[in-house]
Amino acid sequence: MVEERMGDCWSHTKDQFDNLEKHTQWGIEFVEKYNKFVKERSEIEINYAKQIRNLSKKYQPKKNSREEEESKYTFCRAFFTTLNELNDYAGQHEVIAENLTSQIFIELTRYLQELKAERKTHFHDGRKAQQYIESSWKQLESCKRRFERDCKEADRAQQYFEKMDADINVTKADVEKRGLNKARQQAQMRHQMASDSKGDYSSYLQKFNQEQNDHYHTIIPNIFQKLQDMEEKRIERVGACMKTFAEVDRQVLPIVGKCLDGMTTAAESIEPKTDSQQVVESFKSGFEPPSDVEFEDYGQAMKRTVSENSLSNSKESKEKPAGKSKPKLWPFIKNKNKGSGPEDFSHLPPEQRRKKLQGKIDDLNKDIHKEMDQRDALTKMKDVYIKNPQMGDPASVDPRLTEIGQNIEKLQAEVQKFEGWLAEVEERMPSKSDSHRRSGLYEPQSSVAVSNNCAQDRERPLSSPDGSYTEEQNTETQVKANINPNPNPNPNPIPTTMPDDEEFDDDDEPLATIGTCKALYPFEGHNEGTIAVAEGELLYVIEEDKGDGWTRVRRNQDEEGYVPTSYIEVNLEPNAKGAMTYI
Repeated sequence: MVEERMGDCWSHTKDQFDNLEKHTQWGIEFVEKYNKFVKERSEIEINYAKQIRNLSKKYQPKKNSREEEESKYTFCRAFFTTLNELNDYAGQHEVIAENLTSQIFIELTRYLQELKAERKTHFHDGRKAQQYIESSWKQLESCKRRFERDCKEADRAQQYFEKMDADINVTKADVEKRGLNKARQQAQMRHQMASDSKGDYSSYLQKFNQEQNDHYHTIIPNIFQKLQDMEEKRIERVGACMKTFAEVDRQVLPIVGKCLDGMTTAAESIEPKTDSQQVVESFKSGFEPPSDVEFEDYGQAMKRTVSENSLSNSKESKEKPAGKSKPKLWPFIKNKNKGSGPEDFSHLPPEQRRKKLQGKIDDLNKDIHKEMDQRDALTKMKDVYIKNPQMGDPASVDPRLTEIGQNIEKLQAEVQKFEGWLAEVEERMPSKSDSHRRSGLYEPQSSVAVSNNCAQDRERPLSSPDGSYTEEQNTETQVKANINPNPNPNPNPIPTTMPDDEEFDDDDEPLATIGTCKALYPFEGHNEGTIAVAEGELLYVIEEDKGDGWTRVRRNQDEEGYVPTSYIEVNLEPNAKGAMTYI
């Protein structure tokens, strides 16, 4: 009965461990499934953000002349703002994906490893405790069987001795001969063995009962409690992750709201009247409206009386034109000249021609300024080479200086040419006092007198035979324009000094990187100690500007040198000495 009862207890305990093992394994699989769900959601956010960014990039304005035209209109600027806000909106989805990965997926992956190890430890302790109590029970059973066997052996030896001692016919000689004394000793020895086995059995029984009590009241309950705590922590961790899953979205809502507010503000900033006025300014021709068409009286010849000189008068009338040449209605004439047109833009209406010429002059002045900046930088570099011949040959700079000087002369000549055409156009255009009374694509006749040139040209046709605008070139007047040496100063001038001699000396060990930079303009770097860079190229900063206008950069382990500080945008690391961001 005892064996059956103990077997039932052990079987029940084993079943409980099997049930808990299955349940905790299912809990781990659930955490793994939820972690996979978070990972897939993060991947969806990444892909969505990528698609949104590609969409925004696809519709961003291209870098061409059309971009400047489009930026004049409020509805185009609103659309560009919407694209930028949409790009920021995509960035918030990237933030969601990043937070889901860092705050949930990575943490759950680490927790799963810890959970599996803890679960394995608890079940190992449970199996070990179960094996120990079963082993103790087997030892108790062994002591019990040995005590039972010794008792039976003692009984048999006692019975044998009593049987020999009870035989009255046995003489003293027979007693000695038949081993009566030996039987007595054997019986006594068996009794002693039985007594010892009883003591061992009793002692081990007490020990087993204590171990059994500890097993069922302390060890197994503690293991079950640890498994319960582990399960509760797992459930609590899953709940916290689900809460974080929602909070990750909630955290970006304010910024997403700002993006949407930016789109709304951009839409509300659209001004139809302003845009339509831009169209008027863009296509305003500057022509004066044609004068009234005069009445040509063909009936005068019918009223004349026949006279001697009527024939001669009629001949004269045939020779003379009946009236002025028929004016051409220029607003409705289609320009047949398509393409780039002549260099002086004479195929355009006056106002459009003036704008084109002014834009061309501005571009040329910018090119002149850039060439001058390069010339100044090379001049300073040549001075440094003269003072420090070991840094480079001063004569190596001369060919480039000569080339730049020739380029500047050519550009200045171009500027003079275009400014002459501009002065001629402005001289022929109506005075500015009339401009405030003109509106729309068609400008009404003004009663204010215009310049003499305009009055003289009023009799000329306003358009050429093929429909394009023409005006007589004034070859007698040559306008000489003064070139502004700095028409559009660059906020980032070329450095005026080169680094000192010791700054070019390379140490045995390469300099540490103190930041990064991005090239704003291309730099050819023909001279010794400099390095050529392309516009938009990213480089490492290894020595910041010491006040001489040069920064030392590195492209890789073998390529490093100085570039003008004004040609790059520098971002120094926070821990670098004098760290700051400058352009």
